[in-house]
Amino acid sequence: MRRYGSPDSPKTIEVVMSDALTPLRIIVFRGVQNLPSFAAEANGFYKKRGIVVETVFTGNSEQQRGGLASGEYDLAHGAVDNAVAMVDVAKEDIAIFMGLDQGFNMLVVQPEIKSYEDLRGKTIGVDAPDTAFALVAYEMLRLKGLNAGDYKILPVGATQSRLDAMRDGKIDFAMLNLPFNIFAQRAGLTVLADPKQAITAYQSTGGFVLRGWAKKNHDVFVRYIAAYIEGLRWALDPANRAAAIQILIDRMNLPHDIVEESVKQILDPKTGFTKDAKLTLDGMTMLLKMRANFTGETGRDISPDRYVDESYYREALATL
Repeated sequence: MRRYGSPDSPKTIEVVMSDALTPLRIIVFRGVQNLPSFAAEANGFYKKRGIVVETVFTGNSEQQRGGLASGEYDLAHGAVDNAVAMVDVAKEDIAIFMGLDQGFNMLVVQPEIKSYEDLRGKTIGVDAPDTAFALVAYEMLRLKGLNAGDYKILPVGATQSRLDAMRDGKIDFAMLNLPFNIFAQRAGLTVLADPKQAITAYQSTGGFVLRGWAKKNHDVFVRYIAAYIEGLRWALDPANRAAAIQILIDRMNLPHDIVEESVKQILDPKTGFTKDAKLTLDGMTMLLKMRANFTGETGRDISPDRYVDESYYREALATL
């Protein structure tokens, strides 16, 4: 038995460990939103709880959803609308167990595009046409008078693929997350709008898991969440900013100035990572409302309860 905890805190973590660490395979989208997990790994927060994490970067949401459903991966972090789609469309028994942010996307366009009206007849590049940031883009366009059929939709994959497609002139606009929207601007592309100006609440990144896996692996799952939260707390501490920047430079092979600007945004106390990766009810409700608008099921129940299980999260939080 090993005990972990601050000497001045009555809370400790008790973990029964053997010499072997329990391996977990995590599938995520490439991006700076993975900082909490990178920090947990770099600072030994996983290891001290008897866990070793293998992080796999997905090429698109279909790979992430399919791999999680098949058991190829244990846990997923990404746009939680993917989890909603797994429940509603694929009928998978999935639960969203924690949040992280409301997104750091920008609607990026080719330089000749100056307004929403200029997007009429143009092609938007998306990961998948029916989930997550694509739905955010559709809602932004709808609010500006552009409806389905007023523009073309081309699935091209994850954010890096969308950025490459824009650079190559294959698409006219796309939603790009950090740090890719910074690279886009340096390549001469233009930011047309910030989604947060149009959609004030949105649950973007979060963790999701098969409910059966979570129940079967209850202990290691709770320990994983605790280590992840500890990594987030470490990253949010201003005293660790330089070290956090270096972790992202090392893990993502990015220039220092790109990472510095990205970290400034993700650690912003108002618009950055939420405290302890807490899910936001308003954000989940808006996400489900947008999905209902997209599917035409505007009369259905959009309560988040069907998709969320925070019991493991609360248990992990109680150990910190």
